[in-house]
Amino acid sequence: MSTFSDPKAIVGYAENASRRVPGLKDIHRMSALLLAERTPSDGHVLVVGAGGGMELKFFTQSFPGWKFDGVDPSAEMLAMTKTSLGPLASRVQLHHGYIDAAPKGPFDGASCLLTLHFINKTERYRMLCEIHARLKPGGVFVAVHYSISEHSAQRDLWLSRCADFAILSGVDTEQAKTSAIAIGKQLPILSPDEDEDLMQKAGFSGISTFYVGLGFRGWVAYA
Repeated sequence: MSTFSDPKAIVGYAENASRRVPGLKDIHRMSALLLAERTPSDGHVLVVGAGGGMELKFFTQSFPGWKFDGVDPSAEMLAMTKTSLGPLASRVQLHHGYIDAAPKGPFDGASCLLTLHFINKTERYRMLCEIHARLKPGGVFVAVHYSISEHSAQRDLWLSRCADFAILSGVDTEQAKTSAIAIGKQLPILSPDEDEDLMQKAGFSGISTFYVGLGFRGWVAYA
């Protein structure tokens, strides 16, 4: 069973993510202000990997004139998003599936938080191309995910530090260490240089880093 269809994992998703990702609430805040630089007060934003609804809830609360489309392959996580949004859900259209399920736009901005590290290099490039194609010229894109040096020793060190952060945040020690090992083996984590190269090849420009938190990195770029 996928983590994102496991009822127990879904119930604790928000709390678990906050304990594992350094400054998660601030990532949402920074992402929102970067989107707002190019998104008008009545703008339209695409949220890729919208399951759980954490960033969508913050965005909708912060910018009451924005409309959103959110896409996610987990029906269970989308149901959680709808519940989390409550009355704010009237400004959000949710779509079950991958990037192809998202409307063509054009959108003023797009976000993809804690999602791209699940996707291999080939599919990641395709997803970035599809996001780029859905943005207005000059539209803003914000992405955050695991991004670590390709050298195995460096990768193991940073994942170990991520585990230590989770433990200090209240995650069970054995669970955090086991998770770090699994992440290193199972996720197709790219290096920062590889991530930026894919974004550039997909058509994005003005690519710059706005966040680094242990093994996580965040970028802002423009279509």
